[in-house]
Amino acid sequence: MILDDLTSNMGAWLGGNGPHADVVISSRIRLARNVAQRPFLSTASPSQRRDIYETLSAEVARLYPLNTTLFIDVDKATPLDRQLLVERHLISHHHAVCEGSRGVSISRDESAALMINEEDHLRMQVLSDGLQLEQLWTKVNTIDDKLSDRIPFAFDKQLGYLTACPTNVGTGIRVSVMMHLPALKWTKEIERVERAARDMRLAVRGQYGEGTDVVGDLYQISNQSTLGVSEEEIVEVFSHKIIPRIVDYEYAARETLIKHNQAQFEDKVWRAYGLLANARCISTQETQTLLSPIRMAIHMKQFNVIDIQTLNEIFLHTQSAHLQKRAGTTMNGSERATARANYIRKKMAG
Repeated sequence: MILDDLTSNMGAWLGGNGPHADVVISSRIRLARNVAQRPFLSTASPSQRRDIYETLSAEVARLYPLNTTLFIDVDKATPLDRQLLVERHLISHHHAVCEGSRGVSISRDESAALMINEEDHLRMQVLSDGLQLEQLWTKVNTIDDKLSDRIPFAFDKQLGYLTACPTNVGTGIRVSVMMHLPALKWTKEIERVERAARDMRLAVRGQYGEGTDVVGDLYQISNQSTLGVSEEEIVEVFSHKIIPRIVDYEYAARETLIKHNQAQFEDKVWRAYGLLANARCISTQETQTLLSPIRMAIHMKQFNVIDIQTLNEIFLHTQSAHLQKRAGTTMNGSERATARANYIRKKMAG
């Protein structure tokens, strides 16, 4: 498996299946860990950072042999390859742009990614489509246990796991769910959901997390507190209370649209389709914005010109790095806009 292989498949998080996949695009759990008796990366020298990298990459390779995973030296990767990994949610933007020794081990199906020397020494991430947090917790907990048997992680009896960012101290867990909420946005109920989420100490961000805007009605909802509550409690609350409640709100808003705004709903969907199917130049942001009402209409069985798999392929492969990797050449902004429109027209035409 090589990096270019990623552009020929969809990855675990965008399969379009799983519970509540019509609203919940993906689920993710990350665990933050640091090697005991080693400085946090913010104070580590280049040689100390390199030593942490070599120690962890050796243990990760022992746990996951190279014939079942792809290991990438992020420090040596090209900017385009780093951006490709960000677009596929396999590394964070911070991991892509920071400096020094760092890497990532990716499972063949992209359902697991272990980032070395991101903000913490190790970030263990598992991904799936739909709402499958309990299954993900079992998976990432197993990975954590296996690595903990060989690596002494920094841990305090009172505080729990010690992390670079104080908000991760304790369990070190970050539970994140990416949701498609176009009806709540249309009915302006999304503001009430955002207020309620923040009152519950949840973070509401764009699809690429901290510092990103909401595009295509995709909202990433995650916990902000990891201290004083167990991993199982956080996962249970997300799985059975927080996310299902938001899903129900979105379902109700969609029913309202069909009942009271059928003509406007259909007009918005078909206008979006018309622009995508005929554009000669188009940006990533406009593409994702136009795909949003079509995605909703497909799931509501109100649109059958394309299926959800085709829509997801358009969504993923029209991003900047994907376009260039698939074309085998770098492009400027104007060239990407043209190539993106060409790709979309071909996919829309079947």
